[in-house]
Amino acid sequence: MTSFLAGLIGSGIGPSLSPALHEREARHHGLNLVYRLLDIDVLGRPVGELLWAARRFGYDGFNITHPCKQAVIPHLDELSEDARALGAVNTVVFDGDRAIGHNTDWTGFAESFTRGLPDAPVRRIVQLGAGGAGAAVGHALLTLGAGLLTVVDTRPDRAKELAARLAGRFGDGRAHAAAPDDLPGLLATADGLVNASPVGMAHHPGLPLPAELLHPGLWVADIVYRPLETPLLRHARTLGCRTLDGGGMVVFQAAHAFRLFTGRQPDTGRMLAHLAELIAP
Repeated sequence: MTSFLAGLIGSGIGPSLSPALHEREARHHGLNLVYRLLDIDVLGRPVGELLWAARRFGYDGFNITHPCKQAVIPHLDELSEDARALGAVNTVVFDGDRAIGHNTDWTGFAESFTRGLPDAPVRRIVQLGAGGAGAAVGHALLTLGAGLLTVVDTRPDRAKELAARLAGRFGDGRAHAAAPDDLPGLLATADGLVNASPVGMAHHPGLPLPAELLHPGLWVADIVYRPLETPLLRHARTLGCRTLDGGGMVVFQAAHAFRLFTGRQPDTGRMLAHLAELIAP
């Protein structure tokens, strides 16, 4: 039986479902894939040290999550075209002595959005979060035809930097940055809201914005998947908003990473069903 050793590097990743998703899909392909969690907080080691050790211990690759998607880049030997354009990495594959960074987040979000909100208007979208995940989500939304993407982050410099990169890639006027204080006016005229920040995760509970800013005219998407129903989505649904949870993104990005790790084509329908089983009460 062909064997693979993979894992996830990040902070607060204990609740991650990635091990179960990857290992179960591998069994359907007759593969023995072991998937480990390497939490930088628990181990007390930065991402660079963990990658160095992983090479020595024979890992085939890693997924990378918050807050390491940009911090990992200086420790890699090569970037895929997508990862280089986005300035963020969520998948690392070891090829001999080389560590190659990829980004499957943006395609994962794009597939999830197309599947979950197929006819949602995308003229004006507000995105919360300008980190590694935000870079991927912004790229996906503009690729899908968003007219104007406004990036809001608690760090204004980071929002400005991401908006400038996106505008440079997709054209002037397609993306700009705004401050959290601008959210009332922005959301009043927006078609949709995407939370690409970690707020709502088990280790970062709460709402990423004041609840009173939501209204029924918005569709609301969240990339957080543990919990699948975040406080943001729960409140949005009570108002009658169309919503998209983070389950689809995590499955589709995992499927793309699985293909990079193993060379096998995963069954995304089967992986979506497995995720539903894992999160069932």
